[in-house]
Amino acid sequence: MDITAGTPVLVFDGDCAFCTSTVQFGERLLGTDGWASIPFQFADMDALTRFTAGAATAERAKREVLWITPTGKVHGGADAVAKVLLRQGRLPWNVLGAAMRLPGVRNLAEVVYRLVSANRDRLPGGTPACAIRR
Repeated sequence: MDITAGTPVLVFDGDCAFCTSTVQFGERLLGTDGWASIPFQFADMDALTRFTAGAATAERAKREVLWITPTGKVHGGADAVAKVLLRQGRLPWNVLGAAMRLPGVRNLAEVVYRLVSANRDRLPGGTPACAIRR
């Protein structure tokens, strides 16, 4: 994975079956033209942390999905999901991604994301390994 080559990267928790299956479903549904995904366990998180000036860390990637741009900007959680949808550049995904960034909707999307994240071990496909340790 060479993020400096101009391809945004979605970093997720590969130990979590729910996260892995969700990302795989998204890749099948949306395609991966112009972006890549990688479990943080297989990413060089030390290099990504340096590249993003500390914004992308393994601890953060355990709690939320991270969208890392080629310029080093990091979007996490619902904002990362919105970025993936916007990247598609086609209906209805780009409209949904844009809506997720609107004031009010953005807050609601983040609440829903946090609720799902906090309960991912209880959701279909989730396992005890998916639980976020406090």
